[in-house]
Amino acid sequence: MDGEDGFYAINNQFLANGPKGFQELKTLENEDMFIRVDFPGVPEDAMKVVVDDTKKAVTVFALAPKEHKHDSSPRNYIYTTGLVCKCCEISAVAAHMSDGVLRLLLSKTQIATQRPPFLGVPDSEQVVVKDHAWTGSHKVTYGTDPHDSVLTGRVLQPHPWVKQGSLMSYESKQLQNGCLYVRVDMPGVPKERFTVSVKSGMVMVTGDAPAVSHDSGGRFYSGEVAMLSNPIDIPIRQIKIICKTGVIRLIIPPA
Repeated sequence: MDGEDGFYAINNQFLANGPKGFQELKTLENEDMFIRVDFPGVPEDAMKVVVDDTKKAVTVFALAPKEHKHDSSPRNYIYTTGLVCKCCEISAVAAHMSDGVLRLLLSKTQIATQRPPFLGVPDSEQVVVKDHAWTGSHKVTYGTDPHDSVLTGRVLQPHPWVKQGSLMSYESKQLQNGCLYVRVDMPGVPKERFTVSVKSGMVMVTGDAPAVSHDSGGRFYSGEVAMLSNPIDIPIRQIKIICKTGVIRLIIPPA
């Protein structure tokens, strides 16, 4: 636990610096909506984005497969977001998944509606008008604050969009051969930016997640993920390390 206030980020006990929260939303200068959602374990080709028939919302279906036999289960995610104004509809969606993070860009257009037909006026003379909500300037600013103090606390939060599988960012299991299996979610961290070290019997992992696209900033993860039975330093080469899709898995031999 980090300091008197608890964890720096209640969405992940290993996040030490940078934007907090399972998601980040912001309205860009061109009024497109940018959304960053953490889906640790999900490969680039294992998600689908569906636009609602109303063109007001999108739903994302994503699957994090059981990458290792010691994972407790695969994880299924379902996430829905959309527009907050009544006068627009979604016109285009761009989606990019990398290192266990989905980034969406929602473009929108103004809705044109028909006036109710007036008695005795031919359809050809009906006037197409813009929704009354567009009267004057239309500038909807909507987003989340990734540095909000409510995202710091003493109680870790489960992932809100996991519908099946592990809800938490950490999993460990003692194996029959005496090894310890550990899974740690660090979404946004490329596989080459994880580090593992051992000091006085403590196994520590760090991860550096760079800012991508319209992220408000990069994220840095750090924490002790396991304690050896003896306070000794074992060579790192003895630890099997698997880094993929914003998740690091370790198989630690008995000391």
